[in-house]
Amino acid sequence: MHLDRLAHYIQGGRPEGAARSYPGCRDRRWPPVRSVPVELPGALYFATRSPVWRGGRAFYDPCVDGHMYARAHLVTVSQFADIAAQEMYREPGADLDLGEVLGTGRSTLGEGRYETLVHGGQLDGRPVLTFTAPWRMTEVDWTAPSAAYLRHLAEGLLEAGAWDESTVTTYLAGRPGTAGLWTEQAVAGLLTKRPVK
Repeated sequence: MHLDRLAHYIQGGRPEGAARSYPGCRDRRWPPVRSVPVELPGALYFATRSPVWRGGRAFYDPCVDGHMYARAHLVTVSQFADIAAQEMYREPGADLDLGEVLGTGRSTLGEGRYETLVHGGQLDGRPVLTFTAPWRMTEVDWTAPSAAYLRHLAEGLLEAGAWDESTVTTYLAGRPGTAGLWTEQAVAGLLTKRPVK
């Protein structure tokens, strides 16, 4: 959700607070033509453990009641494929067959996290595509995210300009994986601190 983080997926490099560098996309044009806030049906939750961020990862379950705050970035088809590959721990460079996800709303490319493509609707005549895990939110143990990761998400949502700080901190503190572990005040406190390296 954070433009600085997205820049590392597109142009390559290591985001602040991360333990991994990214090779970047074949098409390194930056910034995206458009970046807009969106609300998708479903829910954000945190599960598994990221070796990059040292805490729970953010996932999207489009099949539960609720809404997820997000950002839609207008990128090229090859950029989307290369961003997805980097999240799947694959080498960027191969285009994805988007026929199934555009036709059915979902396409599972593997059993791992971020290997399932989801069609979240249309925006200005273009498909809103993302990737998540193949499992449902209720089928996995929830895991609290690290401070650096949660800070990136909070700043990305604020950067979108659609939600104020109170809305963002309340939203993130109430997600499965953060609820009861991260208070609204603790999330707000991340916005004034540097991430732990």
